[in-house]
Amino acid sequence: MCGIVGAVSQRNIVPVLIEGLKRLEYRGYDSCGVAVHQDGGLKRARSTSRVAELQQQAAADGVASGTGIAHTRWATHGAPAVHNAHPHFSHGPRAEEGTAGRIALVHNGIIENHDELRAELQARGYAFTSQTDTEVIAHLVDHLYAGDLLEAVQQAIARLRGAYAIAVFCRDEPNRVVGAREGSPLVLGVGEAAQGEFFLASDAMALAGVTDQIVYLEEGDVVDLQLGRMRISAKAAGSGRFETVQREVRTVQAHSGAAELGPYRHYMQKEIFEQPVAIANTLDAVQDIRPELFGDGAYRVFKEVDSVLILACGTSFYAGSVAKYWLESVARIPCQVEIASEYRYRDSVPNPRTLVVTITQSGETADTLAALKHARSQGMLHTLTVCNVATSAMVRECSMAFITRAGAEIGVASTKAFTTQLVGLFLLTLSLAQVRGHLSDEQEQQYLKELRHLPVAVQAVLALEPQIIAWSQAFTPKQHALFLGRGSHYPVALEGALKLKEISYIHAEAYPAGELKHGPLALVDADMPVVTVAPNDVLLEKLKSNLQEVRARGGELYVFADGDTRIASSEGVHVIRMPEHYGVLSPILHTVPLQLLAYHTACARGTDVDKPRNLAKSVTVE
Repeated sequence: MCGIVGAVSQRNIVPVLIEGLKRLEYRGYDSCGVAVHQDGGLKRARSTSRVAELQQQAAADGVASGTGIAHTRWATHGAPAVHNAHPHFSHGPRAEEGTAGRIALVHNGIIENHDELRAELQARGYAFTSQTDTEVIAHLVDHLYAGDLLEAVQQAIARLRGAYAIAVFCRDEPNRVVGAREGSPLVLGVGEAAQGEFFLASDAMALAGVTDQIVYLEEGDVVDLQLGRMRISAKAAGSGRFETVQREVRTVQAHSGAAELGPYRHYMQKEIFEQPVAIANTLDAVQDIRPELFGDGAYRVFKEVDSVLILACGTSFYAGSVAKYWLESVARIPCQVEIASEYRYRDSVPNPRTLVVTITQSGETADTLAALKHARSQGMLHTLTVCNVATSAMVRECSMAFITRAGAEIGVASTKAFTTQLVGLFLLTLSLAQVRGHLSDEQEQQYLKELRHLPVAVQAVLALEPQIIAWSQAFTPKQHALFLGRGSHYPVALEGALKLKEISYIHAEAYPAGELKHGPLALVDADMPVVTVAPNDVLLEKLKSNLQEVRARGGELYVFADGDTRIASSEGVHVIRMPEHYGVLSPILHTVPLQLLAYHTACARGTDVDKPRNLAKSVTVE
C-alpha cells in the first residue's frame, strides 16, 4: 500500500527518494510527494499523477537537499487530491501567515483517534488543509515540539491509537529525520559512511541499489537519524520511558532485476509466465518430505497439534481454501479457514493444540498480522506462515515459516505468489500426513514426482494462451460473468472471478456448481458467460449435469476441461482442453488459464492491468 522513503546525507538525496518511490509503485497509489529541508525552510512537490511526473515537477521547482522524505499514498481519509497528498506540513498558531510551518511528515497506516486529536488541535489554533488523519500527527508533533524533534515524536506517538509508520523532519533541525512504527512496517538503511547517510523506507526494495545494510525496526521503535549517527529507542517495559535498544543490521539482497519488465507487455503477464520457474525455485531445496521444511522444532509441533486454523485475506484466503481440502483428505486433520479481517472481531473457541497458519504474499498484511496476534492472545501458540518475503514482519512473528521463492511480484493482481503458496501448502499437507501416519513411502515418492513435474505441466498450460486470447474477445463487451467449480476447484473458481473483476472491472462471481439451482441460475442468460473448471475427478458427472442446467437457460459456457472428460465443444459450449489431468494438484494447473483469461480480457478492455483502480499491492491498513 502506501510507501515511505526518507534520508539524511551530505549529497542531494532527492534522486534517491524519487527512485525509491518508483520501486514502490507496484504497491499501488493515487498520489505522491517529496519534501526537503532547503534554504532554511520546508519545500515540497506533490502530484496526483505518477512518480515520473513528480520527478519532473521536483526538478522544475529546484527541489534539492540532503535531508528529505517522500511518499506514495493510497487514499483512506480524504479523496485522492493534491491537498491530501503527503508530505504534510504543520501550520499552527505560531506559524507566520503564508509560511509552510516547521514540521514535515509522511505516514502509513490509520490513526483511529484522529477526530478527537483534530478537535483538540483546532481549539489550540491549528489550521487543517486536508481531510487526512496524517495531518493530525504533523500538527501534534509541532504542538509538542520544544527544541528536540525526537522528544516531540516520542510524546506524540504516545497519544496515537491505531497503526502507523512515520518519517518526520523539522525546519529548525537540519540534517535530522525521525521515524517510528507501530503496526506498519518501517526499515532503516545504513548508507555510505563517507556521506554519513541513513535511510528510512517502508520496504527494503525501495533502497535496492543504494544500500543492502538493513535494520528491520520492531513494534514501538523510534529511530533518530542524523549525519553520521543513528539511535534506535523503545519504551522500557513497565516504565514507559524510552531507552536505547540495539537491532541487528542484516545484509539484504533486495535486487531490482526482478522488477524489470523485459519483453512483456505488463508485469502481470511476466509474472504469469514466470510461474514454472517460481514453482521450481520453491521446490529447489525439497529432497524429501519432512517437518523440518518448516523450521526447527516443527516435528514436535506437528505431533502435538490436532487441528489447523488458516488465516488469510484475498487471494491468499483462496489458497487456504484449497489447502483445507488437501489437509482433510490427505493429512486427515480438521481444518478451518478464516478471513483474517473477520476472525479477530468474532467470538471463537480457541484450541491450544491448533496449528495457526497464516498466508501472505508480502508478510506485512495488517489484517492477517492482527488476526495472528489475536490467535496468540487466545493461547494458540503454534504458529506457521507461508510467505514470499523472508524478512517480513509475519516471518518474524511466527515460530515457523515456509518461504516461497516467487521473487518480487509487481502486479497488484497476484499470480505466481498464489501458485507458489499452493505448493507450500501442499508440502505442509504432506508433512502433517507423514507425522500423523497417513503417508506411506510409496505415496511420498509419487507426490514428490508429481510436484517436480509441476513446472513442465504449467509450461504446457501456458501454451494454451492463443486459444484463451480468442476467448477474451467474447468477454470484452460483457459486464458480468459467472465462475463454477466443485470440490477443491471451487476456490480456484473464486480466484478466477477475483482476477477478472480486479483487472478488467467486469463483475464476476463464483459458486460451487451444485449451488446453481439455489439462486445463481436466475442470472444466467445469453449475456452472462459461465466459466467452468472441469477436472476429471469424482465430481465430474455431477458437474456435467450443472452444465446442462446452464445450457437449458441459454447460457454460454466456457469450459477448461481435462482431456479425458469427454466434454465436447458444441453450440454455446466452448471447450479448451488442459494438457493433462493432474490429480490432487489439479487446482494449481487450473489456476493458470483463469489468470490468462483475466489478463487478456483486461488488455482488450484497455484497463491499467498492473495498477487497477482503487487497489493496492500490499494492504498495510485495516
